[in-house]
Amino acid sequence: MRVLIGGQGRMGSLIKETAEAKGHTVLANVDASNLSVLEGLEPADVVLDFSHRDNLDWILDYVEKTDCALVYGTTGLDEAQKQKLTDLSKQHRVFYSANFSYGVTVLTELLKMVTPLLEDSFDMELVETHHNQKADAPSGTAKALLEAMDPNDTYKKVYGREGLIGARQKEIGVHALRGGTEAGEHTVHFFGDNESITITHHATNRQIFVNGAIRAAEFVVNQPVGMYNMKSLL
Repeated sequence: MRVLIGGQGRMGSLIKETAEAKGHTVLANVDASNLSVLEGLEPADVVLDFSHRDNLDWILDYVEKTDCALVYGTTGLDEAQKQKLTDLSKQHRVFYSANFSYGVTVLTELLKMVTPLLEDSFDMELVETHHNQKADAPSGTAKALLEAMDPNDTYKKVYGREGLIGARQKEIGVHALRGGTEAGEHTVHFFGDNESITITHHATNRQIFVNGAIRAAEFVVNQPVGMYNMKSLL
């Protein structure tokens, strides 16, 4: 594949290294600081972006102009930006996920099955941990896990607790920890009477997300127009 990468940071560099190791051609790493390089490039087969939501508009323009596929993993999007991706998928191939780990994908499906069995008699809490440079909280993955646990939004989401909070209501506690170089950990606790269940996914480094992104790119370039996600790879 001919690959165009959004962003010149750590994820962008890892994607470039991994894509080239798999025999793909990386045309360039691009962000707002060097958009002019696009003018001299041959069209890409796919754009991969894990950089910053400020890059979204030029990426959308590029996809519309070249009709290439898009693999998009940047988190922290607002509702209007998410709608732009949805609109794009009506005429182009879009693969969008908050987390490109295969293990997190399995965890999400597991929570969809387990939560209905426990929610009436167990209290639920979600804790996510990331490195000290992560901009958004809670993480996009945590939001996706919450949606899997509570698809109809019937539970109040409590983001941290402080002061005289009183007894629990019908709620899910959400907690974000930030520090060091932690690649990402997501833990869901189910607390019952005299018993508890804890499910954790721990990423040891960002390479698992890069591997998932390349796998997604290799998949989506051969698909018809539409919106795809990690569940499409199961």
